[in-house]
Amino acid sequence: MPKEVKNTEQKEENLVKKTCRELGITQKELAERIGTHDTTIAKWISNNNIPKSAKKTLELVLENNILQNRIKKIISAFQIIDEIKQENFYFKTWFIRIFLI
Repeated sequence: MPKEVKNTEQKEENLVKKTCRELGITQKELAERIGTHDTTIAKWISNNNIPKSAKKTLELVLENNILQNRIKKIISAFQIIDEIKQENFYFKTWFIRIFLI
C-alpha cells in the first residue's frame, strides 16, 4: 500500500479517536451523539475507513465543540466586565460620599 494512502487512512482513524478525546467521551457516547451504533464506530477504527459523510459529521462535531467553548469564554468575559462595572459603581459611590459629606 502506498505511503500516502496509509497516512490518509491513519488520519481518518485518528479523527474518531481525536473526536472522542477532545470531547472527553467514549466511542459508545460518540455513536449515540451522531446517531449510529457503537459497533459502527469500532469498525471505522479497525478498518481504517470512515465514510465521507461520517468524516464530515465528526469534523462538524469537533467544530461545534470549539465554538461552544469560545461562546463559554465570551460569556465569562462579559460576566467579568459586568463585575468590574459593578465594583467601579460601588467605588464611585463610596468616593463621592466621602468627599461630599
